[in-house]
Amino acid sequence: MLKTLNYDGTWSGLMTCVFCSFEYKWQIGAIQQHASSSQTGLFTAPELISTDNEKARRVLLGLEKKIGLQGIQELYYVHLSEIKDRELLILRSIIYYFRSETKANQNYGHDDILQIKKIVRSVSRERHRVKAFVRFQKMKDGLYFANLEPDFNVLPLILKFFKERYADQKWLIYDLKRKYGIYYDLMEVTEVKFSDTLAKNQIEIHLDEEESRYSDLWKNYFESVNIKERKNTKLHVQSLPKRYWKYLNEKNLL
Repeated sequence: MLKTLNYDGTWSGLMTCVFCSFEYKWQIGAIQQHASSSQTGLFTAPELISTDNEKARRVLLGLEKKIGLQGIQELYYVHLSEIKDRELLILRSIIYYFRSETKANQNYGHDDILQIKKIVRSVSRERHRVKAFVRFQKMKDGLYFANLEPDFNVLPLILKFFKERYADQKWLIYDLKRKYGIYYDLMEVTEVKFSDTLAKNQIEIHLDEEESRYSDLWKNYFESVNIKERKNTKLHVQSLPKRYWKYLNEKNLL
C-alpha cells in the first residue's frame, strides 16, 4: 500500500522523509505538511514523520557525494518554491540520483531534472529581484523595517546578503504572504513571527520623524532624473514587475 507522509514542512523534515522511504522501502503516494488540507486516499496509509536531524544529515552526505553541493542547493530551491507536489519531485529526483552515476543532476533529458532546472531559474530570479527591490524604512526605535510578498519563499536565500551588506544596523524583513520574517540584531539573524499580518498603514505611524523627509527626497530625485520623452513602459515593467511597485516609494509620486 502507498504511504502518505506527513511532516513539519522543514527542509530537515523532508530529508527525514527521504531517509524513511529508503530505510523502510516504502512506496510513497504523497508527502504533505501537517497543516495541509489534503486528504488521504482510499489506497494510501498515513505516516507521521518526526524530523530527525541525524537522518537528514545522512541523506545530505550521500547526496553530496552524488551531485555535489550545487545539486543539493537546487533541491533546496525547489523546496522553497512551494509548488504543488514539490516533495514528490524532490523524492523522485533523489531516488534517481542514488541509482545513477555521479552528476546525474546534469541530465537535462530527464523530465524531473529538467523541471528542477526550470524551478531553480524562477526562484533565483525572484531572489535577485527581492535583493534589488527591498526598501527599508527607519522606525522610531532605530530598527530598519521592510515588508514584501515574494512569489516564492526566498527569505532564507537573501539572509546572508543582507547580513553582510547591512551589518552595522538592526533590520527586519517581513514576508506578509508567509507571515514570518528575518531579524538582524547586529550579531545574528533569527526568524520571527507575529500573530497578525502586518499592514503598511499599521507600520507608518511608528516611523522615525526623519523617514518621511528622506522618502520625499528620494521621490524628488527619482522624478528629476526621469526623462519622460524616453519612457519605455514595456521594458520598464520587464525589469521591474508591477507587483513590486507598492513597496517602492518612488512609485508613489501622487
